[in-house]
Amino acid sequence: MAHTTTSRRTRGRLLRVQAILAAAAATALISACGGVEVRDGGGDSATKDASGPLKLAVVPKAVGADYWNTVKAGAECAAQRAGDVTVQWDGVTAETDVEGQVNLIQNFVTKKVDGIVYAATDSSALAPATDKALSANIPVAMIDSGTSPQPSNVPLFATDNRASATEAAKLLATELGPGNHEVALVEFQPGSQTNTERVDGFKAGLAQYPNLKLVGQQPSKSDVNEARRVTENILTANPNLKGVFAANEPSVLGAAQAIQAAGKSGKVVIIGWDAAPDEIAGVRNGQISALVVQNPFKMGYFGVDKMVKHLRDKAPLASADTGVTFVTKENIDSAEIKAVLEPSCANPPVQ
Repeated sequence: MAHTTTSRRTRGRLLRVQAILAAAAATALISACGGVEVRDGGGDSATKDASGPLKLAVVPKAVGADYWNTVKAGAECAAQRAGDVTVQWDGVTAETDVEGQVNLIQNFVTKKVDGIVYAATDSSALAPATDKALSANIPVAMIDSGTSPQPSNVPLFATDNRASATEAAKLLATELGPGNHEVALVEFQPGSQTNTERVDGFKAGLAQYPNLKLVGQQPSKSDVNEARRVTENILTANPNLKGVFAANEPSVLGAAQAIQAAGKSGKVVIIGWDAAPDEIAGVRNGQISALVVQNPFKMGYFGVDKMVKHLRDKAPLASADTGVTFVTKENIDSAEIKAVLEPSCANPPVQ
């Protein structure tokens, strides 16, 4: 009987010790996370204290390009203005590394960041990664490119790529003028939502101009050297080529290099996308006729700004068109164009 009483007392002491250790472990975990609440399970995102720290993951399609650097600047500007927000910027080195981006998103889910803002390299392949984040009670916002399907509670801050690419076809037709002309399309990453929308939009635009015949279509894989190679191949196969629509920054730069090397600068019209410094130089010297310029700063800014307001104030997340500007040699020095090409955190976008 005495042995039984002693065992019960021992078990009672063990239970009390375990409770103390569990409480200490929880306190240590909260301290290690800088006071950021750790969540798991489903349901709506937890409400954050208006002055509490937040840690957001912002993931581009790839790091390094001028376009994504501008997205980063917008994201960091929004974090700075919100206060007590840390942006963890990380991405793969090539937009073709879809698996690498999936792993990145999953790692951020494991780390239990407060929110994830990212651009999907592949609309189908990244959809499960978004679902995993939402299941872990981590809200998600998309920038530039979404997923398929796109969850109703996941906003997309992006360009209307289809409508803008349709306008690119009009710009090409206007620049080429009357008569029959052979043209080509240098797309970038099949499977990417933005690529699909730009290709579909451009072809829809071409359908309005029966005098323009699409004789070549090749992907650049968002690589300048690959864009140059495929454009050289298109030029060789189609010596009468008169126009090219290149659908993103690396595609434009590679196509321009190929056309210049062939001695056809100014003879083959280039309508491009994005606004890297070399692209702007190409517009100024007449090598590129026009650029479809997005607002990557606004995408990054909206992604972080709206996420912070959602977490702290329960503001609903809703998609927004971040707009485009068409840049030509005639308007490149205007105040409107300068504001897009040289965004500043001193005068951030608002909506």
